[in-house]
Amino acid sequence: MKKGEIYEGYIERIDFPNKGRVFLEGQQVTVKNGIPGQKIRFQINKKRKDRVEGRLLEVLERSPLETREPVCGEFPACGGCMYQTMSYESQLEMKAHQVKDLLDTAICAGGQKKENGEPDYIFEGIKGSPREFAYRNKMEFSFGDACKGGPLTLGLHKKGSTYDVVDTWDCRLVHPDMNRIVETTGTYFREKNTSYYHKMQHTGYLRHLLLRRGNTTGEILVNLVTTTQEEMDLKPLVDRLLALPLEGRIVGILHILNDSLSDVVQSDETRILFGQDYFYEELLGLKFKVTPFSFFQPNSYGAQVLYETVRSYVGDTKDQVVFDLYSGTGTIGQIASAVAKKVVGVEIVEEAVLAARENAAQNGITNCEFLAGDVLKVLDEIADKLDFIILDPPRDGIHAKALPKIIDYGVEKLVYISCKPTSLARDLEMFLRGGYRVERACCVDQFCQTVHVETVCLLSRKAQ
Repeated sequence: MKKGEIYEGYIERIDFPNKGRVFLEGQQVTVKNGIPGQKIRFQINKKRKDRVEGRLLEVLERSPLETREPVCGEFPACGGCMYQTMSYESQLEMKAHQVKDLLDTAICAGGQKKENGEPDYIFEGIKGSPREFAYRNKMEFSFGDACKGGPLTLGLHKKGSTYDVVDTWDCRLVHPDMNRIVETTGTYFREKNTSYYHKMQHTGYLRHLLLRRGNTTGEILVNLVTTTQEEMDLKPLVDRLLALPLEGRIVGILHILNDSLSDVVQSDETRILFGQDYFYEELLGLKFKVTPFSFFQPNSYGAQVLYETVRSYVGDTKDQVVFDLYSGTGTIGQIASAVAKKVVGVEIVEEAVLAARENAAQNGITNCEFLAGDVLKVLDEIADKLDFIILDPPRDGIHAKALPKIIDYGVEKLVYISCKPTSLARDLEMFLRGGYRVERACCVDQFCQTVHVETVCLLSRKAQ
């Protein structure tokens, strides 16, 4: 095989995340964006001694797993979804298998094996989301064009592209309210012939449309992200948006100024064009205030399943101090407070900490404390004796310097929640070598139709 050559073959399996394996000429080729059982045409784009990678060109034959038609008109061009043509049951089965393979390998590498060499822990399968579609409470849409020099588009990136953007005005991952807002916004700026930000040239005005909608409350926060390179009267757009017939209601419209060179949604300055800069969401009988950039689980329906699972894994900690590391807006900590003596949350984003404190007060929770700071530094400063730790780190997992400190505290039990199983598997090996064992684990699908999945693990200290 040589770089640039084109081949045909069948995807025999998919490893997390979205790594299709094709076996040809005694070699394994990794091709992304496929489904197990598809016959595909692909081009070799990377060739190394230890690996070969290909780029999907065309699906020649559908997989036997593709038993339904897509519900979105932009599928499969849009990169937001992967598995619409698979039944939800097949999606769940595939994700569970992927995660179990990763955990089995990591746990065996950490020395936790039975006499027959199999991993010695309980894998409890996967729990599905109560809603398969229209579940996302947050979505970032990009301004751009579908082809170089084409008309303005507003939507998600094409599959495999970091530049081309397709109009996704009928996205099935979000509530119809969001689609109406996207269509109205895209149409407005197209009429005005407004420029969009070119990432290579660093020129242009429109960057992103960040929408957040409470699944349980229907409250909507609209965030228009632009550069400061142009000035524009946005009141006509605000009026159009407020006139839309929506099932929920817009509680805030914000203009976020962002001149960062990187393609990330952040705020140099935020201007409120209408209403307020937050909305409310409810989970398991608790109410949470969510701001534009504070972390909140993107699937409120799935989050309830996730947090119920976490609470069951934590068990009875009535006489214990529970540390919630990477606590965000304090959702997990407040839910765990019902089964703990005290909960201490640690989060680096100060805005999220302020929201967590406000949420706890609003919910009448008095045994929660939230600290702003880097987990690595806060761990050196805490006065409370740790009894139990809940970990919900970013996608890349626990910082390499923080992990040994967490292990050295020597708590009897901890729960690790991960949205990236490969990071979890890496960190688990360290925990096992540091004197812990994995008791049980399960998956919770919060990202239907996509390659992503949440994993929950219960670890305990090995008997000395």
